[in-house]
Amino acid sequence: MDDPYWFGQIAAANAMSDVYAMGGIPKTAMNLVGFPSKEMDISVLRRIIEGGLDKMREAGVVLVGGHTIDDPELKYGLSVTGFVRPDRVLVKRNLRPGDRLVLTKPLGTGIIATAIKGRLASIDIEERVTRMMATLNREAAEVMGFFPVHACTDITGFGFLGHLAEMVAGSGWGVRVDSARLPILPETAGYANMGLIPAGAYRNREYRKDMIDFAPSVERVLQDILFDPQTSGGLLISVDGGRADEMLNALVEKGVANAAIVGEVVTEPKERIMVY
Repeated sequence: MDDPYWFGQIAAANAMSDVYAMGGIPKTAMNLVGFPSKEMDISVLRRIIEGGLDKMREAGVVLVGGHTIDDPELKYGLSVTGFVRPDRVLVKRNLRPGDRLVLTKPLGTGIIATAIKGRLASIDIEERVTRMMATLNREAAEVMGFFPVHACTDITGFGFLGHLAEMVAGSGWGVRVDSARLPILPETAGYANMGLIPAGAYRNREYRKDMIDFAPSVERVLQDILFDPQTSGGLLISVDGGRADEMLNALVEKGVANAAIVGEVVTEPKERIMVY
């Protein structure tokens, strides 16, 4: 959706996601803006900031200042500070064998954004993906606090497999991914089959291809979706396997309707991702 207000909402939700992924609560933020003042009317910037402010209010975050520069390319983001108990900080590389992996938002935003730019996306999917990207990961983070979560990351520009690879590298363990259980936005596969793959997906694949094994049944189009760079994606949570189903039910009850158990941590082969 080509709307400055939603642009601000999505950017703010994306910025706060890193704090949620570490088990924290965002508290303050500073605006970081690059604006082409000679090419765009100032009303565009006003609507972007309004969108960001509304999302911050929703999250209980206070804007404490910011920096704005004249820039030939429009840029907007936040520097976010949050609170977390030192003994409850979540990191990426703390996987444990037997953990199950839970993904809280569906994949496909990069491919669908490419379709939107090409004016090929339906209005329904355009509105759905916009609202999803603007949705905070707050509820998922709150649920995490009640379960034995060992590691977490948010899924953004490196795609699902790129961010999962960050969790696996150096952990000493491997991961099995059940591709049939991955939540994927409607129409994503169709657009991918049309070749509407962002350039970032190819870069993500090239960077991590040496540590990922795909079963013959995993078609190339699905592989592309797993490398698709996401904007304001969900959390990928590694939780004790004995509590994973309970946690999934809690997420759904909290309104995280697309959450799914998508894989497990295994002892062998070490530091490899196997997609079935």
